[in-house]
Amino acid sequence: MIIDHPLLGPRDSQEFVLLGDASLLNRPDWQAGNAGHAFYEYQYLRDNPAGAHRELWYHEMGDRSWLIVTRDTVTHEVLKVELAADVAAGMASGRRAK
Repeated sequence: MIIDHPLLGPRDSQEFVLLGDASLLNRPDWQAGNAGHAFYEYQYLRDNPAGAHRELWYHEMGDRSWLIVTRDTVTHEVLKVELAADVAAGMASGRRAK
């Protein structure tokens, strides 16, 4: 599988480490009243989607960047690749705008 890195161009997926569901970037609040249950769900309960899915990948054998890769889990087709820092910055600016 080829991942089209936003900065480095097409790279073999063997250069990367898949770290799971990108929607899990927002960890539960450890001080919340339901923190135990929230962390249990965060750690152990996972969806197993068929189709487009956003995943967190780490470029271990390259520039050590973090990427959000949208991939079809059935065909393994890579649909979109974004730098995780850009996604996080967009999320932060969206929160400030509200």
